[in-house]
Amino acid sequence: MSQFFQIHPENPQARLIRQAVDIVEQGGVIAYPTDSAYALGCDLGNKSAADRIRQIRRLTDKHNFTLMCRDLSNIATYAKLDNTEYRQIKAHTPGPFTFILKGTSEVPRRLMHPKRRQIGIRIPDNKIALALLEELHHPLMSSSLILPGEDTPMTDPYDIRASLEHQLDLVIDGGFCGFEATSVIDLSDDEPKVLREGCGDISAFV
Repeated sequence: MSQFFQIHPENPQARLIRQAVDIVEQGGVIAYPTDSAYALGCDLGNKSAADRIRQIRRLTDKHNFTLMCRDLSNIATYAKLDNTEYRQIKAHTPGPFTFILKGTSEVPRRLMHPKRRQIGIRIPDNKIALALLEELHHPLMSSSLILPGEDTPMTDPYDIRASLEHQLDLVIDGGFCGFEATSVIDLSDDEPKVLREGCGDISAFV
């Protein structure tokens, strides 16, 4: 049965953030708030935790996971980007965007698209998520919390606990996030391509 932490959305309690990161580092799967909706997260290097997220969402091995990063310097370790891509990402982060980029050798192969070698990258504009990433010191492997058969992500932490308390190690109650998933922008080719229009302003990419 999952633990349930109520963390203040503006002033996250350091003690609870540390406990949440401990759960992640020990192989746990957590539900946590972002600037779009709630997401599932686990440690970047933990295969069994990633497999649990796939099972919860019924994802195939071709699904692109997202690396939730705390800042731009964090991104450069895990994704290949030129000056143009860097400026585009800098102009839209932190914010509700997921950018598809070519991954570096630092990204476990099982997390990337098997043929295109791509990875989703994102910097959330959410104080709880950023506090988790600051304490963790590396990206959180993430996926939007969209249950099988649903089109929109979950937004209520109490609903999340009721639905998934036996499949998660921790649910973080950070208040209401919103109904929409992120906008997904593919920057891996010569021209930006909008793969999904979500709650971010995509006008700069069309």
